[in-house]
Amino acid sequence: MQPTHTPSNETAVTEETPLLSLRGLKTHFPLDEGNVIALDGVSFDLHEGKTLGVVGESGCGKSVTARSILGILDRPGKIMDGEILFRRRGADGGQTETVDLATLHPNSAEMQSIRGSEIALIFQEPMTSFSPVHSIGNQLIEAIMLHRESNKKQAREIAIDMLRRVGIPLPEQRIDAYAFELSGGLRQRAMIAMALSCNPSLLIADEPTTALDVTTEAQILDLIRELQQEFGMAMMLITHNLGVVAEMADEVAVMYLGQVVESGPVDDIFHAPKHPYTQALLRSIPRIRSQTRERLDSITGSVPHPYNRPTGCLFNPRCPEFMSGTCDVRSPRLLPIEDRHEVNCFLYHDGG
Repeated sequence: MQPTHTPSNETAVTEETPLLSLRGLKTHFPLDEGNVIALDGVSFDLHEGKTLGVVGESGCGKSVTARSILGILDRPGKIMDGEILFRRRGADGGQTETVDLATLHPNSAEMQSIRGSEIALIFQEPMTSFSPVHSIGNQLIEAIMLHRESNKKQAREIAIDMLRRVGIPLPEQRIDAYAFELSGGLRQRAMIAMALSCNPSLLIADEPTTALDVTTEAQILDLIRELQQEFGMAMMLITHNLGVVAEMADEVAVMYLGQVVESGPVDDIFHAPKHPYTQALLRSIPRIRSQTRERLDSITGSVPHPYNRPTGCLFNPRCPEFMSGTCDVRSPRLLPIEDRHEVNCFLYHDGG
């Protein structure tokens, strides 16, 4: 099923046009047991050269958002409605037109020309992302030849250079290694090299440091930040780690059960959070000045089952600010409360 809207596939571009703009994105998984609403009207903007941190508990729709953008949803996932507006790169290297990715077939030539070339993805676990029967180099070379005008020899030289730039020692030898022959940190660096080999304008990093130790995590994050500045690309950083978001992001989108409940500049989100869910997430962070054996705050309850979504505000069964007759009856909308700061809560809009 195609999205219910039928917008123009190309729209005018101005200097203020975001590189990526999601508008009311709805992604469903119709299963035999029932319909799973993975995304329920997700909206946010990401501007050129900036980093958007997407946070929330497991199952809130962060990874489905990334897969919807790239058109790589697992079956039977479908985009049901909404827009994914992306500024395509022109022949001169600049973005010259905006395309609605939600209207493109996942296997269309246009989508394949965008995926991997203009929008790249760093997966959560590189061991399952690389083929175990092909060398790291063969997979990099294949990606480079697919998206860049180069022969196999030129592609190999580009691949070696990328491995060198991401800090892999002896790249001339490592290029012929297999994924299982590399440590977790080196595999992640190789995954970053593959993602950046075609100089994308948008990098989606889905939990890029989950399986790494703290020291390696810091090195990978520093590497991503350096390469982002070098390539001038925007980044969508998906993570559970609020400390990483505070260090890396310019803007933050807080997701809960398939919706963005709060979004805004990183300083506003961390120093003046508005939504009760955002406040609860921040209270759960361990603090250096906390007392010995002091218990961490936790969020009451758990994320509802996909087949048993609450009526009204989706967070109302767990919310300390719950207002009977309002939160359990009507659904709030994501609306601005100040410049660039939006919140989806009746405390700040009608009913509060």
